[in-house]
Amino acid sequence: MSQSHIAYESDTQPECWERAAELAPARRAVLPQPGERTAIVGCGTSYYMAQAAAVLREEAGEGETDAFPASEFPSHRRYDRVVALTRSGTTTEVLDLLAGLRDAGVPTTAVVGDPATPVMGLADDLVVLDFADEQSVVQTRFATTALTLLRAHVGRHTPAVVADARTALAAPLPEQLPARRQFTFLGRGWSVGLAHEAALKMREASLSWAESYPAMEYRHGPISITGPDTVTWCLGEAPDGLAEQVRAVGGEWVPAGRLDPLAELVRVHRLALAVAARRELDPDRPRNLTRSVVLTAGEEAVR
Repeated sequence: MSQSHIAYESDTQPECWERAAELAPARRAVLPQPGERTAIVGCGTSYYMAQAAAVLREEAGEGETDAFPASEFPSHRRYDRVVALTRSGTTTEVLDLLAGLRDAGVPTTAVVGDPATPVMGLADDLVVLDFADEQSVVQTRFATTALTLLRAHVGRHTPAVVADARTALAAPLPEQLPARRQFTFLGRGWSVGLAHEAALKMREASLSWAESYPAMEYRHGPISITGPDTVTWCLGEAPDGLAEQVRAVGGEWVPAGRLDPLAELVRVHRLALAVAARRELDPDRPRNLTRSVVLTAGEEAVR
């Protein structure tokens, strides 16, 4: 059987991250400058990458940064720059927002996989990651490469992250994980966005029951679903005692270990593919999804 698009694209993430890190200095002028009040927007996967990037930028002392789904951007707030993450360059909510911001005179930058799309005429500036564009509906390398670009831009990327990604692709997954019924992903700080993305990948590629939470919030109700046949995976440093609590009620605990949280997300990509294979699903044809959500008048976005 030939390799799926998503498997190939997931496997090529380390090389894409290296290219994004090399590109970041050349595109510095069109990315948020130190001190600029910035919003990062996207839809679905891109929104979760925006969440992670916003935390990283603030942690780096670069300035106040918010993240929003494009459909929920607060038009009453004022920003010095808005960055839109959009693989396809055609998503309706992103294009509508960029058009409104252009009319309002707010500087915008789009990080895009395919520049030959309507986003070209709406964003003030583009950062093109065509080397990370994808054929699969389910995003992997474009999303993580866009985050790497923004991470490198604020000095939070190192070659060690790429090395960790290669380790994540080579090291075996725990054999029992693909047979589990339900998955919960946890994060702290910037990895909360990665946890949300991990759960989305499991839902999209393998139709799994998957949830995500800030790690400290997991104790406040969600842990009640944990038990035999469930997995709790922490992308980042876990709170003291949480692993023991999960194991005490029969859940499978997957610690982050020594890998960078973004490399941990690569391991989740592999898990999603393994679960899809076990369930005889085609991860390149996820149920009810298309590569881009393009709406006609009167429709509402479903993704």
